[in-house]
Amino acid sequence: MALLLSACSGDDSEQFQIRLAELSSENTRLSSELATLTSVFEEQRNAQQGFITQQVVWQPVKYAGGGDTLQSVLDRKVLRCGGNADLPGFGYLDPDSSEFVGFDIDICRAIAASVLGEQGASQVHIIPLTSKLRFASLQSGEVDVLSRNTTWTLSRDVESRGNYGGVVFYDGQGMLVRKADEIRKLSDLQGKSICVQSASTSAVNVEDYFASVGIPIEIRDFEDRITALRQYADESCDAYTGDKSSLLAQRTLLPRPDEHTLLIEEISREPLGPVVRHEDDNWLDIVNWTFQCLLNGELYDLSRENIDSRLNADRETVERQLGITSKLGQMMGLANDFCYQVIKQVGNYSDIYTRHLGPDTLFDLPRGQNALYSDGGLHYPLPMK
Repeated sequence: MALLLSACSGDDSEQFQIRLAELSSENTRLSSELATLTSVFEEQRNAQQGFITQQVVWQPVKYAGGGDTLQSVLDRKVLRCGGNADLPGFGYLDPDSSEFVGFDIDICRAIAASVLGEQGASQVHIIPLTSKLRFASLQSGEVDVLSRNTTWTLSRDVESRGNYGGVVFYDGQGMLVRKADEIRKLSDLQGKSICVQSASTSAVNVEDYFASVGIPIEIRDFEDRITALRQYADESCDAYTGDKSSLLAQRTLLPRPDEHTLLIEEISREPLGPVVRHEDDNWLDIVNWTFQCLLNGELYDLSRENIDSRLNADRETVERQLGITSKLGQMMGLANDFCYQVIKQVGNYSDIYTRHLGPDTLFDLPRGQNALYSDGGLHYPLPMK
């Protein structure tokens, strides 16, 4: 009897071990599936919020050279524009429409309209890029132009071989802080930690500024803007720094935006503009004069809504103002009505600014330095002659 029980006990033990191994295997499988589902859910949630996850490949980039970008775009019938996907107001993947929208996106659309003519503004492929990838993507020829809040600096102009097609937005670097922390000025950040996106002018500026004024701080840099913002939101940092326009936009992504404020002081100048490759002067001219078209449209009060009626009322004057009479377009390989197409499809500079940053948006950002010179700003439209 004892021997029988022992045998049964041995059998039960063996069965138990087998069952335990099966359960362990099942647990591993379920854990793996859960991790996969969690990752998918996270990606879906991020996509809905306009976030894009990107992998940085650490390999040398072969410089494509300037080439003939205009001809490439005409042959392709699509403009490839490097932009943002996570910066509301400037470059953002709208979760409702699944379309890229924003101030910088409309600069891309304006360039496409000038090059591709009627319906050209819709022939744009937005390629979302991180700060680390943007110049590599431009240099390699992956994109035709960058339009993603990129500061114009000497090193980027020379070392990164990027030509800037004007300053489309004048900005300055600021600090986003929690109101409850009672940080009122930059000196209040002594001994505090500051989150910043790495490989950006913001990271360089914050280190240089506080070193120059002798205020000790802790800098915590993160590979992308969203990670840096999340760390700030989780109170891993006392402040978050970046271009003021960017901070205003990102504040809207926080759980309780009203609990955060921007310090008045700025630590740098940030002139932002679209960038093209060196060695293609004609393409640089096209980008630059597309921007000047937007400014001239505002100067002469030519908007998307009224340009056709203005043409019908005084065609000679409007065609002269847009360079149609002087046949300016053909000088760059474009149709002579390129500026008309830009304004008709996208609007003038004021239209774009108001649409994405104006009083009826979450940002209600005053024009300030980004007004025309005639209104006290820095934008001075060059003559379309």
